[in-house]
Amino acid sequence: MEKQTKAIEDYLEAVLIIKERKEAVKSVKIANLLHVSKPAVAKAMKELLELNYIEKVAYGEIELTQSGLKIAKETYKKHKLIREFLMSIDVPENIAEHDCCLIEHVISDETLVKIKDFLKQKK
Repeated sequence: MEKQTKAIEDYLEAVLIIKERKEAVKSVKIANLLHVSKPAVAKAMKELLELNYIEKVAYGEIELTQSGLKIAKETYKKHKLIREFLMSIDVPENIAEHDCCLIEHVISDETLVKIKDFLKQKK
């Protein structure tokens, strides 16, 4: 059974974002991206390792496992869609970025479909 919490989703999404930037995924980069302490990242990485969502590879880099990648991609997809929607209704970028980080964890699939349809119609 997969365990998912807001924190788990945030950390997995952060790993994916750093990876997409073509950067080495290190704890310090995750801490900077999420604005948390390095000890908080270390604790989270230990939990993600135990849940088999990540693995540590050469030189301490962090890689997502298949199950971790699946959660990260789903969360990031929601993030980008919600952010695009909020900005389409003239929410300032910094507020849209903050709000979508909160909304992405609680929004229903039905609402996401409606947002996606709305954005398609607007284009």
